[in-house]
Amino acid sequence: MPKHGLIHGPLGPHCIHLCVDMQNLFCDTAWHTPWMERVLPVVERLAGARPDRTIFTRFIPARRPGEGHGTWRGYWEKWADMTLDALPPDAIELLPPLRRLVPPAELLDKPVYSPWVDTDLHDRLRRRGIDTLVVSGAETDVCVLAAVLGGVDRGYRVVVPTDALCSSSDTTHDALLTLYRERYGQQVETASSAEILDAWG
Repeated sequence: MPKHGLIHGPLGPHCIHLCVDMQNLFCDTAWHTPWMERVLPVVERLAGARPDRTIFTRFIPARRPGEGHGTWRGYWEKWADMTLDALPPDAIELLPPLRRLVPPAELLDKPVYSPWVDTDLHDRLRRRGIDTLVVSGAETDVCVLAAVLGGVDRGYRVVVPTDALCSSSDTTHDALLTLYRERYGQQVETASSAEILDAWG
């Protein structure tokens, strides 16, 4: 039977909220994520409860087509309209209700799906003695997935708030929640945001 809930107990003082890519980039562009706006109030509650213990990631596109290494070069050629030179200046910004929380919340910019690659995230967390991550945001099956598995690989306790995630695909969103429960149940916990906030003493 798949397990869910906070099976490893309450969240301690060494927990941080890692909120992934809740940006204008995924609201008003070709990458529109249909239910981001529905999830936004839940994410805002999580971040607003502990803004000083929240890190917001931002996905930063290539400046222009042809940039990037390997398959990323072809990716940015396909998505030429989503490069920085083609986008409005505020496309990479957090959604306004979250932007107001910075500071004390922190920003972490990343050039790929994972927040662990070519960033100082792991060093930031180690300096603060963090051992637990609550991972919310967009998209469940792309950048959130990369954040979750990277956290697992580095030995963090990872908690996924099931009502604070969004994707442009219901099918793969549901598949990822099933995967976490059935294959990663020892290292990834799934719970509601209310349960997480109640347990974060």
